[in-house]
Amino acid sequence: MGRKSKKKNNNIYSIITFILSVIIVVCAGLYLAVDYVPKENYEEKLMRPGMKEVYYVSQWCSSDFGKQEFVLWDNTRVDCLTKDYAIEFDFAKKWAESIGQSLYYAKMTGKKPAVALILTKIEDYKYVKRIERLDNGIKIFIIRAF
Repeated sequence: MGRKSKKKNNNIYSIITFILSVIIVVCAGLYLAVDYVPKENYEEKLMRPGMKEVYYVSQWCSSDFGKQEFVLWDNTRVDCLTKDYAIEFDFAKKWAESIGQSLYYAKMTGKKPAVALILTKIEDYKYVKRIERLDNGIKIFIIRAF
């Protein structure tokens, strides 16, 4: 009778250990996503979720702030050209593409490069972190659409 209870206890301990391990991994992932604090205070705007990119460009880049869809000599288009920045708007998962475009537009216009990342869920802050790691002088604007 003593053997069965030890075996039963070992199974219970194994199950509890497994559940606690899962909880720790999930909590660590949420901590990294939810409690993420950017290196700088970014200009962040809360906007309506579920819209297309053009909506966010039009809401952010009003006529008194900058020029929308500014066409360059090679027919490429800067999403928003301001006094200081050439800003590329994109959804967060396309962070790498937005960097390349902003660097190109900055070079072509003589402005500083900037991206406006559209975050559609809390986990999208990981893409902001990726741009920060590059430490290449690109200004980051955040649009929270969730």
